[in-house]
Order: sequence, then C-alpha cells, then structure tokens
Amino acid sequence: MAFHGWKWLLLLNRQNFFAKAWSSRRGGWKRCCHWSAGKSLDPEVKAFLEENTEVTNSGHLTPEIRLRLLTPRCRFWREKPDLWPYGDPFWAIYWPGGQALSRYILDNPRVVKGRSVLDLGSGCGATAIAAVMSGASQVLANDIDPIAGVAMILNCELNHLNPFPITIKNIINSEAGNWDLIVLGDMFYDEQLADGLHHWLRKCIRIQQTEVLIGDPGRHQFLSHSIHSHLHKVIEYSLPEYTRQENHGLTSSIVWSYQPSNGSE
Repeated sequence: MAFHGWKWLLLLNRQNFFAKAWSSRRGGWKRCCHWSAGKSLDPEVKAFLEENTEVTNSGHLTPEIRLRLLTPRCRFWREKPDLWPYGDPFWAIYWPGGQALSRYILDNPRVVKGRSVLDLGSGCGATAIAAVMSGASQVLANDIDPIAGVAMILNCELNHLNPFPITIKNIINSEAGNWDLIVLGDMFYDEQLADGLHHWLRKCIRIQQTEVLIGDPGRHQFLSHSIHSHLHKVIEYSLPEYTRQENHGLTSSIVWSYQPSNGSE
C-alpha cells in the first residue's frame, strides 16, 4: 500500500487511535517523558527517522520552516504500513490546522512575543517552532507519542533552534497550567476527545485567563461539535496544491479564537 493510501488510512483511524490513547491516560500520568536541550536521543530511533523521512519546506503554508516528513520520495510511501516499527506516524504529516496556526504566528509575532506558549498535540512541532521564531519567552510542546518528541528535536536542529521542552503525556484534565497562550491544531476528530478539550480549555481560560487559538480546516467533527459556537474566526488561509492533494479535497484552513462564555458547557 502506498503511503498516499496509508495517509488516508491514518485519517480514518486517527479517531480510534488517539481517542483511546487520550482517554486511557486521563487524569494525568505518574510516569511521563520530558525532553529538553542537551538530552541525548536514542541513536537507533534518530537514525531511522533520518533515513526514512525527507527534509522539506515546500508544499505547505510555512516555507520558512524545514521539517522531516514522509513524502513520495520516502521508502515508506510505498511500503506496507505494518512495516513501520514505531506506531502510526501522525507526527510525520504537516496537518492543515497546524499549518494555519504556524503561518498566523509567523505573520503576527505579537501574538506570542514575550509570552509563554503551550503547543498541545504538537506532532512535528511546527507551531512550537513558529512560536520560538516569533519571540515567545517560553514554549512547551506536548504530544502523547514519544517518537514525535524525537522528531521535534530533529526539526528544531533543522531550523537552527535549541530544542524547546517537550512533554510526552496526556495533560487534558490535569491542573490548568499558567500559560499565556495555548495553541492546538487538528485535534477535533472524536467527540469524546472534543468534549474533554472543551472542558479543559474552558478551565484554563477561567482560572488562568489563557488565550486559546485552534487550527482546523473545517472537518465535520469540528464544525458539528458544540465548541464551535464559542469560536471566532481569526483568519482563513488557502492551502497549497500539494496540501490539498494530500488532504482529499480540503482547500483552506482556519485559525479560530476560542472564547467560551461564562458558564458555557
């Protein structure tokens, strides 16, 4: 199965895979992983990712950012998905919501400059990288896949940045952290997860007055959820042709500001 078909399989399976992962780790972890500048990477994993991804900055909304991604020139574009040894590589796709958030931050550095930023569900780390490039005072990237953490460090190196802290745990339903801004892209693909995000983000806003920006190309699961009534459209970007082809007809991606009313559910 070519990775083009595999990518479509990821789109279909992402709901079950991540909904189970997030829900099974609800309430915080006793054991988690952290990466920061100077931490050594597993050399075997690092070598595998370097060999089986392509460094690219084309076909996306942010040519300023170089990323290791799976592309048609990679071996696993053609291999069977079950030969990939580290679990489904959702991090190796630059999803449209993340592209929109990253583009918006790069074009509007005032949004993050001098502020603390949490990138939730960071994946390849592009939005966290954009925040660092735009002058954020503190950036934490969060993802539940430890391989994503390795990929983020490699992507920081590609962009001549010191790696930002990365936490590999489910922080949804944990205590509200003191973040000036939370950004998340392409996270609304399951109703249960969306409900958890709605509740937790609302708590962060109520307790810490955190600002929340969401990137999403307008998938049905996102537009049909009750959270949509609390969103304000910030900007819409037309997606490059390559990204359109890789996302089966999606033509644009939107940055939304999440502004729940007091007492909203």
